[in-house]
Amino acid sequence: MPMVVRRTIPQIPVLDLDDARSVARFFQVLADPTRVRMIKALADGEWCVSELTHALKMDQPAVSHQLKYLRELGVVRSNKSGRHVYYSLTDSHVRETLLLSISRLECGV
Repeated sequence: MPMVVRRTIPQIPVLDLDDARSVARFFQVLADPTRVRMIKALADGEWCVSELTHALKMDQPAVSHQLKYLRELGVVRSNKSGRHVYYSLTDSHVRETLLLSISRLECGV
């Protein structure tokens, strides 16, 4: 009778489902061209809705809708000054990911 050789299966760490969902949400931010353009603008500094509306050549409700989505995901924060609400990125992770992606595309990689 042939001898059966049992292989041991290496233990590969698997990402927890909740962590995987968080990572997926992070990348959803960059899955839309409008949000990519907004984040690129916000990567360079604080903008108010009217400035983003003008720069992106979009209507105000569309810009506000995307900003609301980004705020709910914790990507941007708002700061009210008089009649204007200014938006900025909450931290550098999304900015760094976006700029790295742009850099890699510019290099043809």
